[in-house]
Amino acid sequence: MTDNRNHASNGGYERSDIGVAGVLYFLLGLAVAGVLAFFVVDGLFHYLDKRSEAEQTPVNPLVTKAPADTRRLPPDYKTDSDSTAYEKYLEKNFPAPQVETDERSELNKTRFREEDTLSTYDWIDKNAGTVRIPIDRAMDLIAQRGLPVRAESALEILAPAPSNPAPQKKKGPKK
Repeated sequence: MTDNRNHASNGGYERSDIGVAGVLYFLLGLAVAGVLAFFVVDGLFHYLDKRSEAEQTPVNPLVTKAPADTRRLPPDYKTDSDSTAYEKYLEKNFPAPQVETDERSELNKTRFREEDTLSTYDWIDKNAGTVRIPIDRAMDLIAQRGLPVRAESALEILAPAPSNPAPQKKKGPKK
């Protein structure tokens, strides 16, 4: 009597397990299920996107030529390494105040502007002759010349204030 589970007598493999057709049908079913899932998810996305667009608040009337989809830049504003094209797009198409796009570089620009103000010469009012000088130079001038002092008026010099003023009498109800 021969045993069907004996590998040597059946050509080296077991013939009673799953067949190739079953594996192929499973893979085909898996591919069909994947395609169906893709179309269901894609349809759900488009439905939710349309619904979201319908519920959006209208664009501010101050915005001129607002694009339909503000999530994508128009082709004439390609982003570059400095992202200046994006900043130009925002300045042209959106009113102030605008949302910060790059906090770090905006902070660096502000610090550079402040440093430039503190370390350079410039006219404040050319007609009045008022200039801005670097802070280091201003501190050197104050150290050399001292702080400006208000000139005392002639009356304060001639009539010095009394050192011990006379006590004033209390005014109150008479008895």
